[in-house]
Amino acid sequence: MSSFSSDFQNDLLDLMRWRRDVRHFRSDPVDEAVLQACLDTFLLAPSVGLSEPWRIVRVSSEAARLAALTNFEAANAEALNGYHGDKAKLYSNLKLSGMRDAPVQLAIFCDEATDKGAGLGAATMPEMRRYSVVGAITQFWLAARAQGIGVGWVSILDPGQLSRDLKAPDDWSLVAYLCVGWPEDESLTPELEAAGWEERRNGLPIEER
Repeated sequence: MSSFSSDFQNDLLDLMRWRRDVRHFRSDPVDEAVLQACLDTFLLAPSVGLSEPWRIVRVSSEAARLAALTNFEAANAEALNGYHGDKAKLYSNLKLSGMRDAPVQLAIFCDEATDKGAGLGAATMPEMRRYSVVGAITQFWLAARAQGIGVGWVSILDPGQLSRDLKAPDDWSLVAYLCVGWPEDESLTPELEAAGWEERRNGLPIEER
């Protein structure tokens, strides 16, 4: 018997459905207390060996934001060169970053050299630390969505260059660059699906061995 009501279970599923990757933001500021409450969900996230390897850099200065935006634009132009014909035309019309508008921008790193957790679970699979960071990001994203706040994950970047621009320690690896703010509109349909880039699967493929 579940400890949670059917209403709670349905609300949770709805929250997951509404967790869209947002790229169109209003410029309205995000209340600091609400943002901090969402960030505090990192402290609730599971991590391999209880290593808690996430490291968060808030990208606020004009210089740091310009460096990140320049990085994205260069990587985006290079990515466009990898497509041809109709796919290239479609790609060129996609809005793949909210970096010009999002009031809050976060660079999320993984501390690959952390002593916390004494390496438990990461000796054979060190990438588990990065997976732990991704899990924590998911919790933050859902918490933000529950407050009506949108999040967009920018992955078209040169991570090494961005790490240097943000003066991150050498042992930190970039996992995500997140744009955070109030979405211009609400939709259950992913933007890439609405634009005709790709479609969601109708079912979950599961193999047995």
